[in-house]
Amino acid sequence: MSFSALPKTFRVPAYLFAYVLLGLFAPLTSSPALAQADIATYQGPDRTQRLVAGAKKEGTLTIYTSATVDDMTALTAAFEKKYGIKANVWRASSENIIQRAATEARGGRFDVDLFETDGVAMEAVYREKLLQEVKSPYLADLIPAAVPPHKQWIGDRVQIFTAAYNSKLVKKAELPKRYEDLTEAKWKGKLGVEAADNDWFSAVVTEMGEEKGLKLFREIVAKNGLSVRKGHTLLANLVVSGEVPLALTTYFYRVLQLKNDGAPIDWFMLPPVVARSQGTGMAKKSPHPHAAVLFTDFLLSDAQSILAGRDFIPTNVKVKPLPEGLNLKFVDPAKLLDENEKWDRLYKDIITNQGR
Repeated sequence: MSFSALPKTFRVPAYLFAYVLLGLFAPLTSSPALAQADIATYQGPDRTQRLVAGAKKEGTLTIYTSATVDDMTALTAAFEKKYGIKANVWRASSENIIQRAATEARGGRFDVDLFETDGVAMEAVYREKLLQEVKSPYLADLIPAAVPPHKQWIGDRVQIFTAAYNSKLVKKAELPKRYEDLTEAKWKGKLGVEAADNDWFSAVVTEMGEEKGLKLFREIVAKNGLSVRKGHTLLANLVVSGEVPLALTTYFYRVLQLKNDGAPIDWFMLPPVVARSQGTGMAKKSPHPHAAVLFTDFLLSDAQSILAGRDFIPTNVKVKPLPEGLNLKFVDPAKLLDENEKWDRLYKDIITNQGR
């Protein structure tokens, strides 16, 4: 219906029309969703001042993360020290984070402010329409792989898949130089892999040529077997203990942490070297939006040095550049998610179900 069609008793003078519109739409502009979007996308010179003031009123925020307790505690403790905002952390696997996020949203429960987990999981949360874009001023300092086209989540660190070995049980001179070397009889009963690394698997096999790559891994499993373990930290610890003398898919940062602490573990790279962005994203219906945006900015600025100090590879190249000479092959989270059923099935058929 046009306004001219309204009865005369409902008509107002033209000069008052704008005020009537403002009155009609005022409830919309003050709604929580719009207010949150304004907070997340505001880029004025007083951005940080506004965020800090709002976050102090909110007093807290809640993060769902797959990071280890020690690593996330290092970040939240520094954040709380700087801003006085308490961060509550729920830690789980990336799969459980996706499940909880979707379940809570369907039930109309919105407790989480930020998600922080691997890029493929973040892409899944984005597709559930549970994220809010944050226009952080620090995006310009990040590597291209850290910023997906939709910008609904942002990479805060780079996870590099690396092979690792027990330096007391395996001599460096005897290490394999390519995946084909893993078919040799000397590796029988000595190899391990993480139970859910179909993203690494898809990247390696695709780079080799799918038919050739799948045939090779079937041969490795048939000849020498693979000890399949759930969790990259657990797998790295089993390398240290000697239960798994050589693991194919540990996280580079964790191996460095253990090695620097004096554990008998070291790393080596088998080409292609696969990397993946670990990401953070703000919940679309965050109950503490100022704190959520402030923590996002913190992750992409101050926290980058903290991550580097803990042997992570930050996505902010001003803090620490990517390792030279590795020719990293980054997992495409969107493509992998589209093909997830295929690679999940292949990984289970070839690696998980037949591994030992």
